[in-house]
Amino acid sequence: MSDNCIFCKIASGELPAKKVYEDDDCVAFHDINPAAPVHLLLIPKKHVCSLADIKDEDAPWLGRMVVLAQKLAFENGCTPGHDGGFRLVANTGREGGQEVDHLHFHILGGPRPWQKRAAPAA
Repeated sequence: MSDNCIFCKIASGELPAKKVYEDDDCVAFHDINPAAPVHLLLIPKKHVCSLADIKDEDAPWLGRMVVLAQKLAFENGCTPGHDGGFRLVANTGREGGQEVDHLHFHILGGPRPWQKRAAPAA
């Protein structure tokens, strides 16, 4: 945990968020500035700056997060099947559009068209 990280503070309960899921490894909550009808953030409770900092030993919890993303997408309004779907985005580093230095996935979906704007930052 990092003392000055907004996502660490959300994971610990120090800051409020509209959570949709929580377990021992991760937390999912609604994005405060959604870019799609469904826009969740999925974060590990462990402070990892970005995908560039992932190590081999992180594979088990990271794999569980990727599997969980599908479940959360469909439980929160994304349509399953070929005509439905969702996007899973992890911006990595400044050049990759990352604004918050804590690994997080954007889960985006819902009926199109979405707002016309740049890919989600954070």
